[in-house]
Amino acid sequence: MTTDVHQLDDGAWISVNDERQVNVSDLWLLARQEVCDCETADFLVEGFAEVGVDHPDIQARVAGRCITCGREGVTGWLTVGRVIDPEEGDFSPVDTASVLIPERRHRLARPKP
Repeated sequence: MTTDVHQLDDGAWISVNDERQVNVSDLWLLARQEVCDCETADFLVEGFAEVGVDHPDIQARVAGRCITCGREGVTGWLTVGRVIDPEEGDFSPVDTASVLIPERRHRLARPKP
């Protein structure tokens, strides 16, 4: 079964199989990221710049700012969730309260517009 992934509301939401699943305006803890020099950034997510699928993972590049140092930027690719049952479309988001580590390389197929 195909997994349908889209950005909605100018990058404010990620929709998976026509359901809003991941939103912005949350603080995410990021380590080994390239936006700023903070060891662990308290990153205020302001928008999703790109989304992609490498089934079963859903990944995104996230725009925002570190609230500790104030630097703004776009992260590398972050896993934001996983499709756990493609037949039913069940989706499990990552725990954004845990520390996330962006990947530098794009390893995903980009969704079609």
